[in-house]
Amino acid sequence: MTFEARATIGSTLPSSIPDTLPARWSPEPSDPTHYAEVTKHLDNVLPALESLRSQSHRLSEWGTELATRLLSGQRLLAAGNGGSAAEAQHLTAELVGRFDEERAPFSAISLHAESSAVTALSNDYGYDEVFARQVRAHGRTGDVLMLLSTSGRSPNLLKAVRAAQERGITTWALTGAGPNPLADASDQAITIDAISANAQEGHLIAVHAVCRAFDAEVARRAARFTGSPGAPGGGKP
Repeated sequence: MTFEARATIGSTLPSSIPDTLPARWSPEPSDPTHYAEVTKHLDNVLPALESLRSQSHRLSEWGTELATRLLSGQRLLAAGNGGSAAEAQHLTAELVGRFDEERAPFSAISLHAESSAVTALSNDYGYDEVFARQVRAHGRTGDVLMLLSTSGRSPNLLKAVRAAQERGITTWALTGAGPNPLADASDQAITIDAISANAQEGHLIAVHAVCRAFDAEVARRAARFTGSPGAPGGGKP
């Protein structure tokens, strides 16, 4: 192909950067460092945190209940899409690994992290079924399924809730502003009244709060079992 031909073809392709950007992306000429946009984002964290703080009792109940169940041999299953998948995987990593202090590992699986299973199920059954089928495979009565979503409208999470409830698995949802379908369908939900980005930041704080209560309950039960206050590494009630 000649240089002229390549140049002609190239000129007909769309630019990777559109000529016009949505208004919310347009730069403010008087603010070349976009300081106002950054401070606006940070200011929006505060309402998300206040919304979460108003539900702190539920966060502590979730952490305590999760410790009770996992100490009894049950399992946590977790799932989300995109950034919510990362937050869900953060939670399972804290439980299989550790949060603050050394302790026993606990069974927690992020369903979206099984890349071969996710691609196979998506290919064979469609993405809407990717979590529901794994719930049917891994979940047992008494387990907990935690689903994270800023919109609360993801079809694959809603189908996972139904699959869990068919098997006696408790469902918890951590979402953005409510009401939303996922919060309504789950056994319990924490909804963060904020725009998506700030709600997702709130989800990380919520995950850590649950872990804080989880570890406190594990330590309490370990102390009761061993007779040593605050005994680390407890893994039995």
